[in-house]
Amino acid sequence: MNAEVTHIWRHPIKSHGREALQTVSVTPGQTMSGDRVWAVAHESSKADGSQWVPCANFSRGAKAPQLMAISARLNGDTITLTHPDRPDLTFNPDGEQQVFLDWVRPLMPADRAASARIIRVPGRGMTDSDYPSISLCNMASHRAVGQKLGSDLSIQRWRGNIWFDGLPLWEEFDWLGREVQIGEAVFHVKERIRRCLATTANPKTGVRDADTLGTLNSWGHQDFGVYAEVVRGGAISVGDKVHPL
Repeated sequence: MNAEVTHIWRHPIKSHGREALQTVSVTPGQTMSGDRVWAVAHESSKADGSQWVPCANFSRGAKAPQLMAISARLNGDTITLTHPDRPDLTFNPDGEQQVFLDWVRPLMPADRAASARIIRVPGRGMTDSDYPSISLCNMASHRAVGQKLGSDLSIQRWRGNIWFDGLPLWEEFDWLGREVQIGEAVFHVKERIRRCLATTANPKTGVRDADTLGTLNSWGHQDFGVYAEVVRGGAISVGDKVHPL
């Protein structure tokens, strides 16, 4: 079967907005360019930007569903964030943290640790995995979840990087330990992605409205998509072919 790339997404600030791309270049051992460059540490976090730390240190959609409705646009050193309940915000995450913290405060639940600071680890995207990963997601698997729920789900719930279509549902799980060529690049597929409450929130409204986790568990797992590492760099564009090697 022929599979091809249908969507490419990056998320400049971890859990705070996504941006659609038509093409991207990837580099061996690195996250996608512009993806999860920054992360928002909460007031109980010890993250200081000196090294990668787990996602429990950050404000994120699993605990604050309204964050799921943020869209982003990265332009050099500045980011523009949009949300249905907030005015648009353009700022520099490295130098204008307070304006962001003021902007995001109304989106944070009162019973959760407040967002305290933006951090970045030079040369290292703040991925959920403890290695620089890029997530690969299957449109057939996404449609199957939506069909079981009886809902036309947005793919943005899964916060995936590279989406492909043309293969059976869950075939991506058979790629573990294998290499996959996408466009000019080659990836080594490392593990399945276990999903959290962030996927239950509607990315248009930030309201939890779908039992995505219960639906996944009806297949005997709570996984969607796979994490992969870049082993050969190159350009990837919407419409490129996907070839398991």
